[in-house]
Amino acid sequence: MIDDGLPVIDLSSVSSPEDRKAIGKQLVASVETIGFFYVVGHSIDPTLTKNAFDSSREFFSLTEDQKQTVAVNQAQRGWMRKGLTRLEGSASADVKEVFFWGREVSENDPDVLQKLPLVSPNQWPELILPNFKANILEYYQTVMALGSSLLECIACGLDQNPEVFREKYTKPLGRGQLVYYPPISADDLACNSYSAAPHTDFGVLTILLQDSLGGLQARHQNGKWIDVPPIEGSFICNIGDLLERWTNGRLKSTVHRVLNTSGKERLSIPVFFDPNSDAWIDPRDFETSQNESILPPVKAGEYISGKNHRNFLHYARQMEQGL
Repeated sequence: MIDDGLPVIDLSSVSSPEDRKAIGKQLVASVETIGFFYVVGHSIDPTLTKNAFDSSREFFSLTEDQKQTVAVNQAQRGWMRKGLTRLEGSASADVKEVFFWGREVSENDPDVLQKLPLVSPNQWPELILPNFKANILEYYQTVMALGSSLLECIACGLDQNPEVFREKYTKPLGRGQLVYYPPISADDLACNSYSAAPHTDFGVLTILLQDSLGGLQARHQNGKWIDVPPIEGSFICNIGDLLERWTNGRLKSTVHRVLNTSGKERLSIPVFFDPNSDAWIDPRDFETSQNESILPPVKAGEYISGKNHRNFLHYARQMEQGL
Protein backbone atom coordinates (compact mmCIF):
# COMPACT_ATOMS: atom_id res chain seq x y z
CA MET A 1 0.00 0.00 0.00
CA ILE A 2 1.31 3.47 -0.90
CA ASP A 3 0.66 6.75 0.92
CA ASP A 4 -3.00 7.73 1.38
CA GLY A 5 -4.12 4.11 1.25
CA LEU A 6 -4.06 3.16 -2.44
CA PRO A 7 -3.54 -0.62 -2.38
CA VAL A 8 -1.05 -2.52 -4.52
CA ILE A 9 -2.66 -5.83 -5.53
CA ASP A 10 -0.31 -8.69 -6.47
CA LEU A 11 -1.88 -10.96 -9.09
CA SER A 12 0.98 -13.47 -9.29
CA SER A 13 -1.11 -16.14 -7.50
CA VAL A 14 -4.42 -15.34 -9.25
CA SER A 15 -4.65 -18.85 -10.79
CA SER A 16 -5.33 -20.34 -7.35
CA PRO A 17 -9.07 -20.32 -6.44
CA GLU A 18 -8.30 -19.59 -2.79
CA ASP A 19 -5.96 -16.72 -3.64
CA ARG A 20 -8.40 -15.41 -6.24
CA LYS A 21 -11.01 -15.09 -3.52
CA ALA A 22 -8.53 -13.35 -1.20
CA ILE A 23 -7.47 -10.97 -3.99
CA GLY A 24 -11.13 -10.29 -4.72
CA LYS A 25 -11.76 -9.30 -1.12
CA GLN A 26 -8.82 -6.87 -1.28
CA LEU A 27 -10.15 -5.40 -4.52
CA VAL A 28 -13.67 -4.96 -3.20
CA ALA A 29 -12.41 -3.34 0.00
CA SER A 30 -10.51 -0.78 -2.07
CA VAL A 31 -13.22 -0.02 -4.62
CA GLU A 32 -15.92 0.34 -1.98
CA THR A 33 -13.98 3.38 -0.77
CA ILE A 34 -11.37 5.11 -2.94
CA GLY A 35 -12.13 3.22 -6.17
CA PHE A 36 -8.45 3.07 -7.27
CA PHE A 37 -5.82 0.34 -6.98
CA TYR A 38 -2.52 -0.74 -8.52
CA VAL A 39 -1.93 -4.21 -9.94
CA VAL A 40 1.47 -5.92 -10.11
CA GLY A 41 2.40 -9.53 -10.80
CA HIS A 42 0.19 -9.44 -13.92
CA SER A 43 2.76 -11.23 -16.14
CA ILE A 44 2.31 -8.85 -19.09
CA ASP A 45 5.55 -8.75 -21.07
CA PRO A 46 7.29 -5.35 -20.63
CA THR A 47 8.13 -5.48 -24.33
CA LEU A 48 4.44 -5.05 -25.14
CA THR A 49 4.12 -1.95 -22.97
CA LYS A 50 7.31 -0.50 -24.44
CA ASN A 51 6.07 -1.11 -27.99
CA ALA A 52 2.75 0.52 -27.16
CA PHE A 53 4.44 3.61 -25.75
CA ASP A 54 6.86 3.76 -28.69
CA SER A 55 3.96 3.58 -31.15
CA SER A 56 2.08 6.24 -29.24
CA ARG A 57 5.10 8.54 -29.29
CA GLU A 58 5.54 7.97 -33.03
CA PHE A 59 1.89 8.75 -33.72
CA PHE A 60 1.79 12.00 -31.79
CA SER A 61 5.04 13.07 -33.48
CA LEU A 62 3.28 13.06 -36.87
CA THR A 63 2.24 16.31 -38.49
CA GLU A 64 -1.32 17.48 -37.98
CA ASP A 65 -2.09 16.74 -41.64
CA GLN A 66 -0.89 13.17 -41.20
CA LYS A 67 -2.95 12.65 -38.04
CA GLN A 68 -5.94 14.22 -39.75
CA THR A 69 -6.05 11.27 -42.19
CA VAL A 70 -7.54 9.27 -39.29
CA ALA A 71 -9.61 12.09 -37.76
CA VAL A 72 -12.05 10.93 -35.09
CA ASN A 73 -15.49 9.90 -36.33
CA GLN A 74 -18.95 9.51 -34.82
CA ALA A 75 -18.09 5.99 -33.64
CA GLN A 76 -15.21 7.40 -31.54
CA ARG A 77 -12.42 5.92 -33.65
CA GLY A 78 -9.29 7.80 -34.69
CA TRP A 79 -7.43 10.96 -33.73
CA MET A 80 -9.03 13.78 -31.75
CA ARG A 81 -7.11 17.03 -31.74
CA LYS A 82 -6.59 19.24 -28.72
CA GLY A 83 -9.63 21.27 -27.69
CA LEU A 84 -12.36 18.69 -28.37
CA THR A 85 -12.62 17.16 -24.88
CA ARG A 86 -14.64 19.28 -22.50
CA LEU A 87 -15.66 17.21 -19.53
CA GLU A 88 -18.99 17.94 -17.87
CA GLY A 89 -18.74 20.85 -15.45
CA SER A 90 -15.27 21.97 -16.57
CA ALA A 91 -14.54 25.58 -17.46
CA SER A 92 -12.47 24.81 -20.55
CA ALA A 93 -11.37 22.03 -22.87
CA ASP A 94 -8.70 19.57 -21.75
CA VAL A 95 -5.14 20.18 -22.91
CA LYS A 96 -4.59 16.84 -24.63
CA GLU A 97 -4.83 14.85 -27.86
CA VAL A 98 -6.31 11.35 -28.06
CA PHE A 99 -6.22 8.42 -30.46
CA PHE A 100 -9.22 6.08 -29.98
CA TRP A 101 -9.62 2.43 -30.98
CA GLY A 102 -11.70 -0.56 -29.95
CA ARG A 103 -12.42 -4.20 -30.71
CA GLU A 104 -11.30 -5.02 -34.23
CA VAL A 105 -14.38 -5.55 -36.44
CA SER A 106 -15.13 -5.37 -40.16
CA GLU A 107 -17.73 -3.26 -41.92
CA ASN A 108 -19.81 -6.43 -42.35
CA ASP A 109 -19.77 -7.43 -38.69
CA PRO A 110 -23.37 -8.06 -37.53
CA ASP A 111 -23.01 -5.58 -34.68
CA VAL A 112 -21.79 -2.92 -37.10
CA LEU A 113 -24.67 -3.60 -39.48
CA GLN A 114 -27.08 -3.30 -36.53
CA LYS A 115 -25.42 0.03 -35.69
CA LEU A 116 -24.84 -0.92 -32.07
CA PRO A 117 -23.36 2.05 -30.19
CA LEU A 118 -19.55 2.23 -30.16
CA VAL A 119 -19.06 -0.83 -32.38
CA SER A 120 -17.22 0.23 -35.52
CA PRO A 121 -14.17 -0.56 -37.65
CA ASN A 122 -11.01 1.06 -36.35
CA GLN A 123 -9.04 3.70 -38.18
CA TRP A 124 -5.32 2.91 -38.40
CA PRO A 125 -2.52 5.04 -39.92
CA GLU A 126 -1.15 1.96 -41.69
CA LEU A 127 0.42 3.74 -44.66
CA ILE A 128 2.31 6.14 -42.39
CA LEU A 129 3.13 3.83 -39.46
CA PRO A 130 3.17 0.20 -40.71
CA ASN A 131 3.79 -1.41 -37.28
CA PHE A 132 1.39 0.78 -35.33
CA LYS A 133 -1.71 -1.41 -35.62
CA ALA A 134 0.08 -4.64 -34.69
CA ASN A 135 1.78 -3.10 -31.65
CA ILE A 136 -1.39 -1.51 -30.31
CA LEU A 137 -3.61 -4.55 -30.87
CA GLU A 138 -1.11 -6.96 -29.27
CA TYR A 139 -0.94 -4.74 -26.21
CA TYR A 140 -4.73 -4.34 -26.22
CA GLN A 141 -5.43 -8.08 -26.23
CA THR A 142 -3.19 -8.70 -23.23
CA VAL A 143 -4.83 -5.89 -21.25
CA MET A 144 -8.30 -7.19 -22.12
CA ALA A 145 -7.28 -10.58 -20.68
CA LEU A 146 -6.11 -8.79 -17.53
CA GLY A 147 -9.49 -7.09 -17.32
CA SER A 148 -11.27 -10.44 -17.44
CA SER A 149 -9.10 -11.73 -14.61
CA LEU A 150 -9.74 -8.64 -12.48
CA LEU A 151 -13.51 -8.81 -12.92
CA GLU A 152 -13.45 -12.49 -12.02
CA CYS A 153 -11.64 -11.58 -8.80
CA ILE A 154 -14.10 -8.77 -8.08
CA ALA A 155 -17.00 -11.19 -8.57
CA CYS A 156 -15.38 -13.58 -6.07
CA GLY A 157 -14.85 -10.68 -3.67
CA LEU A 158 -18.55 -9.84 -3.94
CA ASP A 159 -19.42 -13.51 -3.28
CA GLN A 160 -20.87 -13.76 -6.78
CA ASN A 161 -20.47 -16.28 -9.57
CA PRO A 162 -17.99 -14.86 -12.15
CA GLU A 163 -20.63 -15.59 -14.80
CA VAL A 164 -22.30 -12.37 -13.69
CA PHE A 165 -19.60 -10.62 -15.74
CA ARG A 166 -18.61 -13.28 -18.27
CA GLU A 167 -22.03 -13.49 -19.91
CA LYS A 168 -21.95 -9.73 -20.57
CA TYR A 169 -18.41 -9.82 -22.02
CA THR A 170 -18.68 -12.17 -25.00
CA LYS A 171 -18.01 -9.24 -27.40
CA PRO A 172 -16.75 -6.48 -25.10
CA LEU A 173 -16.45 -2.89 -26.19
CA GLY A 174 -12.94 -2.64 -24.76
CA ARG A 175 -12.32 0.98 -25.72
CA GLY A 176 -8.67 2.05 -25.86
CA GLN A 177 -6.99 5.45 -25.94
CA LEU A 178 -3.51 6.76 -26.58
CA VAL A 179 -3.36 10.10 -24.76
CA TYR A 180 -0.81 12.86 -25.30
CA TYR A 181 -0.54 15.62 -22.68
CA PRO A 182 1.65 18.62 -23.50
CA PRO A 183 2.96 20.41 -20.40
CA ILE A 184 0.68 22.99 -18.79
CA SER A 185 1.68 26.10 -16.88
CA ALA A 186 0.63 27.91 -13.72
CA ASP A 187 -1.28 30.31 -15.95
CA ASP A 188 -3.26 27.38 -17.39
CA LEU A 189 -4.17 26.21 -13.91
CA ALA A 190 -5.16 29.73 -12.88
CA CYS A 191 -7.67 29.65 -15.75
CA ASN A 192 -8.95 26.21 -14.67
CA SER A 193 -7.37 24.64 -17.74
CA TYR A 194 -6.39 21.05 -16.96
CA SER A 195 -4.58 18.25 -18.75
CA ALA A 196 -7.72 16.31 -17.89
CA ALA A 197 -10.37 18.09 -15.83
CA PRO A 198 -11.91 16.41 -12.78
CA HIS A 199 -14.17 13.60 -13.96
CA THR A 200 -15.27 10.04 -13.42
CA ASP A 201 -14.83 7.34 -16.08
CA PHE A 202 -17.93 6.21 -17.92
CA GLY A 203 -17.69 2.43 -18.07
CA VAL A 204 -16.94 -0.55 -15.83
CA LEU A 205 -13.17 -0.86 -15.29
CA THR A 206 -10.26 1.32 -16.45
CA ILE A 207 -6.79 -0.21 -16.79
CA LEU A 208 -4.20 2.53 -17.19
CA LEU A 209 -0.58 2.42 -18.25
CA GLN A 210 1.10 5.72 -17.36
CA ASP A 211 4.60 6.90 -18.11
CA SER A 212 7.13 7.92 -15.46
CA LEU A 213 6.14 11.61 -15.18
CA GLY A 214 3.13 11.38 -12.87
CA GLY A 215 0.33 13.94 -12.78
CA LEU A 216 -2.66 11.67 -12.12
CA GLN A 217 -4.63 12.55 -8.97
CA ALA A 218 -7.71 11.01 -7.34
CA ARG A 219 -10.10 12.73 -4.99
CA HIS A 220 -10.19 11.01 -1.61
CA GLN A 221 -13.46 10.61 0.28
CA ASN A 222 -12.31 13.43 2.56
CA GLY A 223 -12.15 15.75 -0.46
CA LYS A 224 -8.36 15.86 -0.61
CA TRP A 225 -6.60 15.35 -3.93
CA ILE A 226 -4.04 12.55 -3.64
CA ASP A 227 -1.28 11.72 -6.10
CA VAL A 228 -1.44 8.41 -7.98
CA PRO A 229 2.25 8.16 -8.92
CA PRO A 230 3.66 5.65 -11.39
CA ILE A 231 4.95 2.38 -9.98
CA GLU A 232 7.31 0.63 -12.37
CA GLY A 233 5.78 -2.52 -13.85
CA SER A 234 2.29 -1.73 -12.57
CA PHE A 235 -1.07 -0.74 -13.98
CA ILE A 236 -3.38 1.64 -12.15
CA CYS A 237 -7.04 0.62 -12.23
CA ASN A 238 -10.25 2.34 -11.26
CA ILE A 239 -13.97 1.74 -11.25
CA GLY A 240 -16.23 3.62 -13.67
CA ASP A 241 -19.78 4.94 -13.48
CA LEU A 242 -21.32 1.88 -15.11
CA LEU A 243 -19.96 -0.54 -12.50
CA GLU A 244 -21.03 1.79 -9.69
CA ARG A 245 -24.52 1.72 -11.20
CA TRP A 246 -24.37 -2.04 -11.82
CA THR A 247 -23.61 -2.67 -8.14
CA ASN A 248 -26.27 -0.14 -7.09
CA GLY A 249 -23.67 2.21 -5.65
CA ARG A 250 -21.67 -0.30 -3.65
CA LEU A 251 -18.46 0.08 -5.71
CA LYS A 252 -17.29 3.67 -6.20
CA SER A 253 -16.48 5.56 -9.38
CA THR A 254 -13.98 8.10 -8.10
CA VAL A 255 -13.35 11.61 -9.41
CA HIS A 256 -9.83 12.05 -10.76
CA ARG A 257 -7.84 14.51 -12.87
CA VAL A 258 -4.50 14.97 -14.63
CA LEU A 259 -2.13 17.91 -14.13
CA ASN A 260 0.94 17.61 -16.32
CA THR A 261 3.13 20.22 -14.67
CA SER A 262 6.32 18.24 -15.31
CA GLY A 263 7.46 20.55 -18.09
CA LYS A 264 7.66 17.51 -20.41
CA GLU A 265 5.30 15.70 -22.75
CA ARG A 266 3.30 13.01 -20.92
CA LEU A 267 1.79 9.84 -22.40
CA SER A 268 -0.77 7.43 -20.99
CA ILE A 269 -2.69 4.47 -22.39
CA PRO A 270 -6.03 3.68 -20.75
CA VAL A 271 -8.14 0.70 -21.80
CA PHE A 272 -11.76 0.87 -20.71
CA PHE A 273 -12.83 -2.74 -20.15
CA ASP A 274 -16.55 -2.49 -20.88
CA PRO A 275 -19.29 -5.03 -21.66
CA ASN A 276 -20.99 -5.90 -24.94
CA SER A 277 -22.70 -2.86 -26.43
CA ASP A 278 -26.14 -4.50 -26.19
CA ALA A 279 -25.61 -5.97 -22.69
CA TRP A 280 -28.23 -5.04 -20.12
CA ILE A 281 -26.60 -3.71 -16.96
CA ASP A 282 -28.99 -4.50 -14.14
CA PRO A 283 -28.23 -3.94 -10.41
CA ARG A 284 -30.44 -6.91 -9.59
CA ASP A 285 -27.59 -9.10 -10.92
CA PHE A 286 -25.87 -8.43 -7.60
CA GLU A 287 -28.77 -9.39 -5.35
CA THR A 288 -29.21 -5.99 -3.74
CA SER A 289 -31.18 -5.79 -0.52
CA GLN A 290 -34.95 -5.61 -0.87
CA ASN A 291 -34.84 -2.50 1.31
CA GLU A 292 -32.68 -0.64 -1.20
CA SER A 293 -33.88 1.55 -4.02
CA ILE A 294 -32.60 -0.22 -7.13
CA LEU A 295 -31.51 1.74 -10.19
CA PRO A 296 -33.19 0.74 -13.47
CA PRO A 297 -31.26 -1.37 -16.00
CA VAL A 298 -29.48 0.31 -18.92
CA LYS A 299 -27.77 -0.94 -22.07
CA ALA A 300 -24.01 -0.58 -21.83
CA GLY A 301 -23.37 0.93 -25.26
CA GLU A 302 -26.22 3.43 -25.06
CA TYR A 303 -25.16 4.52 -21.58
CA ILE A 304 -21.49 5.07 -22.49
CA SER A 305 -22.34 6.66 -25.83
CA GLY A 306 -24.60 9.14 -24.07
CA LYS A 307 -21.73 10.09 -21.78
CA ASN A 308 -19.43 10.51 -24.79
CA HIS A 309 -21.84 12.88 -26.49
CA ARG A 310 -21.87 15.12 -23.43
CA ASN A 311 -18.09 15.24 -23.07
CA PHE A 312 -16.56 15.26 -26.57
CA LEU A 313 -17.20 18.28 -28.74
CA HIS A 314 -16.58 16.62 -32.11
CA TYR A 315 -20.04 15.01 -31.98
CA ALA A 316 -21.81 18.36 -32.01
CA ARG A 317 -19.47 19.82 -34.63
CA GLN A 318 -19.83 16.86 -36.98
CA MET A 319 -23.60 16.94 -36.60
CA GLU A 320 -23.57 20.65 -37.50
CA GLN A 321 -21.56 19.81 -40.63
CA GLY A 322 -23.92 17.00 -41.56
CA LEU A 323 -21.27 14.31 -41.19
